[in-house]
Amino acid sequence: MAKPTEEIILNEEKPLDARRIACHMREIIKLVGEDPNREGLRKTPERYEKALKFLTSGYLQNAENILNGATFSVAYDEMVVVKDIEFFSLCEHHLLPFFGKCHVAYLPNKRVIGLSKVARLVNMFARRLQIQERLTSQIAAAIQDKISPEGVGVIIEARHLCMQMRGVEKQHGQAVTSAMLGGFRHNKQTRDEFLSLVRTKNS
Repeated sequence: MAKPTEEIILNEEKPLDARRIACHMREIIKLVGEDPNREGLRKTPERYEKALKFLTSGYLQNAENILNGATFSVAYDEMVVVKDIEFFSLCEHHLLPFFGKCHVAYLPNKRVIGLSKVARLVNMFARRLQIQERLTSQIAAAIQDKISPEGVGVIIEARHLCMQMRGVEKQHGQAVTSAMLGGFRHNKQTRDEFLSLVRTKNS
């Protein structure tokens, strides 16, 4: 089983085969009983390819490149929180979207990460075929590996269209996952402070 930090990187010299994906999508359109040559569907296979390429672009990125040059030495030991990071991902079980907000916190150990890079890290892992549990763990592990903080906490709140559009069809169901490392796992006060900050509404 792959570890949470394991990177799956496509060879950039062999990009997503747009022509083959579009051809396969054209066949799928036929298989569901539609005519891929009618006006509204004529360009759909190519549009689908472009959308899929964007939604899986995280495979062409890695945490090292995203965070390279974006960590800084500082004398700061209070909690850093970046909350309400919006994301979209694709459920690997049904290839349907799940989306929501990610909250990230860490306790610096002489180094911090540029705030925008935290959001970029979330996007990188989200733009892959995912499950919410793995996404949560990967974000936490990447920050732990890069700056070795005293602790990392990640909470993701998401709605899954595979549950809302099919299956149980519960329109308001939401999944919440968390990954707590170091001080966030072992210190209840730290964990409670993080949870309190996440629940605080922006004014």
